[in-house]
Amino acid sequence: MAQTISEFTRDGLTFDVTDSGVTRSDDAAAADDVPIVMLHGFPERASCWDAVTPLLNAQGYRTVAPDQRGYSPRARPSAVRDYRTSELARDVIALADALDAPKIHLVGHDWGSAVAWSVAGDHPDRVATLTALAVPHPGAYLRAMPRGQLLRSWYLGLFQIPRLPEWLLSKGVTSPRAPQIGPPGFTDHLRTEIVEYGALTGGLNWYRALKYGDRGLMNRKVTVPTTYIWSDGDIFLSRAGARGCAQMVDAPYDFIVLEGVDHWIPQRRPREVADAILARIG
Repeated sequence: MAQTISEFTRDGLTFDVTDSGVTRSDDAAAADDVPIVMLHGFPERASCWDAVTPLLNAQGYRTVAPDQRGYSPRARPSAVRDYRTSELARDVIALADALDAPKIHLVGHDWGSAVAWSVAGDHPDRVATLTALAVPHPGAYLRAMPRGQLLRSWYLGLFQIPRLPEWLLSKGVTSPRAPQIGPPGFTDHLRTEIVEYGALTGGLNWYRALKYGDRGLMNRKVTVPTTYIWSDGDIFLSRAGARGCAQMVDAPYDFIVLEGVDHWIPQRRPREVADAILARIG
């Protein structure tokens, strides 16, 4: 059994990690020695995978879910530039190095999906498979803007404003009359695991760093076997972007649509997510 880790470091930053499951060392199970790295979105932490990882662990796979940059208390740089997607992708490669893993199976939801697309595009030699949830390839996302995505992305402008989004979100979840949003308990999660934990500004800085993004990523095709999962009840991601994703993958590709499901796919449909990951790995 490989030794589990609880953290890894990069450039003076220390990231907390949830590492579970086993890997086997016999040659017949060499595929199982490739860990599944699972990237959360906003406003989430590694706990967003809590209903999915036991299903993967039960099949003998090791799952490693980090609290990413801005979320881990010891990995919260103050400069917005430090949150550009290229840096977030390098954090994932540093995690793979800490695991001593030449390749990883990569899974992402929401912003974690955007980071996963970047890792697969920039470091295809380190990614065995990709399973992306909700957010399509950045190129497909951008091309969908005039076809309905722009209206769904209204919050991107709001999040650029200093301090105001922090105040609005903090007030929204700490008020006794706070509306319940997302899956059951999600408002409480947002209050305790994001706002009170001090991770809100770090998470918002991912959006604020978009202006420092890699323009080349928009046209960079992914060349690793990929599964993309989209839900037709997602109010944030358009069907046009979801359908355009296939054009950005030059490898075996599956497109899965979950009907009647909103944006919070890992929490709503953990079994379907786990089955899709296992099918892609297999």
